[in-house]
Amino acid sequence: MLFDSHCHFTDEGFDGIRPELAEQIRSSELARIVDIGTDLKTSLKAVLASETYDFCWAAVGYHPAEVGSLTEEELAKCLSLCSRKRVVAIGEIGLDYHWEDNPPRDVQQHWFRRQLQEAARLGMPVCIHSRDADQDTLDILKEEAFPRKVPVLMHCFSGSPELARQYVKIGAKISFAGPITYKNARRNVEAADAVDLKDLLIETDSPYLAPVPMRGKQNLPLYVRYVAEKIAEIKGVSLAEAEDATYRNACDFYRLPY
Repeated sequence: MLFDSHCHFTDEGFDGIRPELAEQIRSSELARIVDIGTDLKTSLKAVLASETYDFCWAAVGYHPAEVGSLTEEELAKCLSLCSRKRVVAIGEIGLDYHWEDNPPRDVQQHWFRRQLQEAARLGMPVCIHSRDADQDTLDILKEEAFPRKVPVLMHCFSGSPELARQYVKIGAKISFAGPITYKNARRNVEAADAVDLKDLLIETDSPYLAPVPMRGKQNLPLYVRYVAEKIAEIKGVSLAEAEDATYRNACDFYRLPY
């Protein structure tokens, strides 16, 4: 079985095809997905999807690009969704220094810390977005998450093998998405090779980042199989072994039964 540990199933890009896509998922080897929120609106949509589709669970939170005008009241509303039965994590949260029009770094860092503090209070795992912010992300997680035993998943990992090893050493899990299948993805491949299979998850981040051979098309949760195939190749194991390991790793991280 396969587990897409991070996708955006309620993204508007799927609005016209979601019922058909749901039937395709039910008839495939893709057993579970986690629909990830990026603000209050998308978090609520993810929760509703998790309560509608038997293969779907939800994560709620504020993406770093969405925290520019965030208030404590709005954050409380969003994280109150953690009380819903099928919410399994807070995310995606983190830092994104790539785009100049993103909120200022100090604003991103403040709300990243606040969401980590709330995750510790609520006893929830966290799904981390980090883009062009490796050191600050690591430093804040060391200060706010790891001392409080908050389970950490580094979503769509793009860092170095050394950074991957460091994260795993302090207790994080690493997830790879479609980019690991790209021809220029040497660093991603080396990072996956540096991490034991027991610490790896797979995802699509759909509808974005379609893997080879679907690159250039709309990504689907079903395409997580191609990421599993690449992980199997890198780790020198069968596809069945890679699927089973990443499925169990995702279940463990999200605290779901096998």
